[in-house]
Amino acid sequence: MPADGAGRFLKACRREPTDATPVWFMRQAGRYLPEYRALRERHSLLELCHTPDLATEVTLQPTRRLAVDAAILFADILLPFEPLGLGLSFAKGEGPVIERPIRDARAVTALPAVDPAVELGYVLDTVRLVRAALPPAVALIGFAGAPFTLASYAIEGGASRDFALTKRFMYAEPKAWHSLLGKLAELVGSFLAAQVRAGAAAVQLFDSWVGCLSPADYREYAQPHSRRALELARAAGVPVIHFGTNTAGFLADFADAGSDVVGVDWRIPLDSAWTTIGATRAIQGNLDPLALFAPPAELERRVREILNAAGGRPGHIFNLGHGVLPETPIDALQTVVDLVHQRK
Repeated sequence: MPADGAGRFLKACRREPTDATPVWFMRQAGRYLPEYRALRERHSLLELCHTPDLATEVTLQPTRRLAVDAAILFADILLPFEPLGLGLSFAKGEGPVIERPIRDARAVTALPAVDPAVELGYVLDTVRLVRAALPPAVALIGFAGAPFTLASYAIEGGASRDFALTKRFMYAEPKAWHSLLGKLAELVGSFLAAQVRAGAAAVQLFDSWVGCLSPADYREYAQPHSRRALELARAAGVPVIHFGTNTAGFLADFADAGSDVVGVDWRIPLDSAWTTIGATRAIQGNLDPLALFAPPAELERRVREILNAAGGRPGHIFNLGHGVLPETPIDALQTVVDLVHQRK
């Protein structure tokens, strides 16, 4: 691992020149690794998240396998639902299940205040352990779910294809909607800041489902709350990344929510995205995760295409346009890391 790894990642976040483009992968800790699958045979996902020693091990696994420039904390964006009293479980093969979904204004009013430093303290313990164990060359990224994405899970009761319940609530109960997202913004912003105090070198706000909104709806119903969460996170003094999928239709507004780095998916060329978000922000992305299943020559072509689009301009962090899929070949990820680091 080059000695400038952590510096390389953080310099790119600040749009400073680097010796090579930094690279890490969303969901780089996970099911494509046999050592992770071995742990999952003995522990549930929530057990891994709740046990700092185990979460630390999972966070470190990809840094041992791949010469990535950053580690992403192993946790789950829905962990705040436990102290909020919503109930959280993971059905085998079906994803998260919210036992007490939010379906009316009364449920929003009943949400308790949550101090993440206390009630999510086990995550902060993991941050401390990981930071102590990581080589100085590797940066640690903390994260949280954005208000809109968390609200969608809370209202739908799990994942959704059409977000019908979410949008119905949003349109029919705007006062309750903004109250809910306001509470979530304060919670996740404070949670990100707490992760920084525990040792995270940067943090990322994930808005995985926000692409279901129209540009006008994004501006009215989501952006103000993302802006508040990002404001609280940035006050902690480290680079803040804002990532969403399907955001090409309102990317300028997404960037204006206020992060240092904007993550983009593969549905827009990197150079076009950078022009849209402006020169004052760094950019992260944007290889299609399924390109990792392509033949080596095709994968290499696509990696070089993204690097060419960045043009060597300071402020590019190479990543996928979404998370690593469970069946992804490890060799393909290593190939990407090597190609990116070889490109000066």
